[in-house]
Amino acid sequence: MSSMDIWRIAHDDLPARAVDRLDADMRHVLGVRAAMGGRPIEACRTTEEARAQPTLDMALRRILRDTAGDLGVGMEMRLIAGPKGEMRVRIYHPPGVDAARPLIVYFHGGLFVLGDLEHFDATPRSLACRTGAVVVSAHYRQAPEHRFPAAHEDAHAAWIWALENAAALGADARRAALVGEDAGGNLAVNVALRARDEGRIGPVHLGLVGPMAAMLFDLPSHLEPGEPGALNTEALRWASRKLFRRKDDLRDARANVAGRIDLGGLAPTTVILAAADPLRSEGEALADALRRAGVWVDMTLYEGVTHGFFGLYQIVNKAMFAQAQLARNLSLALGT
Repeated sequence: MSSMDIWRIAHDDLPARAVDRLDADMRHVLGVRAAMGGRPIEACRTTEEARAQPTLDMALRRILRDTAGDLGVGMEMRLIAGPKGEMRVRIYHPPGVDAARPLIVYFHGGLFVLGDLEHFDATPRSLACRTGAVVVSAHYRQAPEHRFPAAHEDAHAAWIWALENAAALGADARRAALVGEDAGGNLAVNVALRARDEGRIGPVHLGLVGPMAAMLFDLPSHLEPGEPGALNTEALRWASRKLFRRKDDLRDARANVAGRIDLGGLAPTTVILAAADPLRSEGEALADALRRAGVWVDMTLYEGVTHGFFGLYQIVNKAMFAQAQLARNLSLALGT
């Protein structure tokens, strides 16, 4: 019996209709984005059109009238060498001058197709401020221009680059963590597994926010009704068709990390989930698989919010709590 089969048996009576219990602040952000126009991702005719749709980050900036502060965190943009050319990274430096800081490598979300460093600025900036770590936010090749496993190769390269250049960044490679949101959560787990298997330096902590952990579309949260304007299962199916060349790729262990039985030896892990998120069941299954493998897991399911809530901490209360949870666990692991 696979790890996923065990999880299905234990979670076949999960409550439905999380979208009926959305918090007012989450609904406000969704409403502002809806007023900005746009189409559902799965209805877009081209990838370029999908990438041009309004995001929750754009709605947040409209609400704040582009007055969101930089939190005293400095940011520089760089190009680094990747497996197939240069990769873009943003390096966030926390305020103050100290001895070598801890290091966090962050992979943004976007279902392996959408998303970029600009629209996922809030999380790495906040983590740098809250933990005192240097944060390297790395972009990666995206589908359909670059299909699976191009993003995984880039993520591994970004981790190795960050470790090898830690001293020049003012950071300590021995105190390094990995954080990722949705697709980035999948990348973070795979980078940690590869580091373990190759005997390389691995992260001292994993932070996974709404991770794409199984890519199976018959799990409970995939079958629940979605909130208009929020991520839904059809958008995930759309992204899957862009990412994988053939259906057999869905069975690759890198895609279905929640189904793996060899997760032992990974670092302590924080899992942050939104109740009204089609990826919720994938994250829950991954947390269960990690625990069965002997990994320490701190998982919290935040009611009243949707996928993508984590970076909205300036408006959405649950995002503020979730960021504090992750920052606390990172700080303990990193020694800050």
